Amino acid sequence: MSARESLIDRWSEAVWWDYVIALLMVTSHLAVVRVSGRGDWLAWIGSEQRVSLYGTAAGVVSAIGGLSSIAISIYLSSNGERIRAVRRNYQSELRRNWKALLVATAVICMGCLIAQGLDDRTDSHKTRYLFEAVMALALIRFLRMLWLLDSMMKVNDRDQSDPEPQPAPRFDPNWRQRRRNRTT
Repeated sequence: MSARESLIDRWSEAVWWDYVIALLMVTSHLAVVRVSGRGDWLAWIGSEQRVSLYGTAAGVVSAIGGLSSIAISIYLSSNGERIRAVRRNYQSELRRNWKALLVATAVICMGCLIAQGLDDRTDSHKTRYLFEAVMALALIRFLRMLWLLDSMMKVNDRDQSDPEPQPAPRFDPNWRQRRRNRTT
């Protein structure tokens, strides 16, 4: 197994890594802003634009959350041999990933709405960093959704494209005798 595959396996098994990665992204950005005094891109725009951005982001994330629901229904409606094996052997991992995607949609939208409600002209609550945190989480969870959907589609595609298995030939108990007769 390559290092990339090992990393993806670990990431896919622990959905809490998404929160850690998002927090590291925002913390890194905040450190750069504090040290250099540059890069605070949400401070450059006015409060009205930020509030509009927060609301728009909540709508977009909700739409993407709806797409993950569609992906779940596609997964549940598939019924090939491989997809059944995946469901049988990885049911808790799959459930945890699907559930994490849906929960994150709600958390991200709620974070956008809280930022929208708390933002004021001076941004005294620094809600732009809350918005950055939930957008970082949205990015990571979107990547998780793409990975999960792509993995499930690959399995489903293989099930759908393989030819139907042919039944085994009927067993003939006299085959050994006929074979002996041919060689003599």
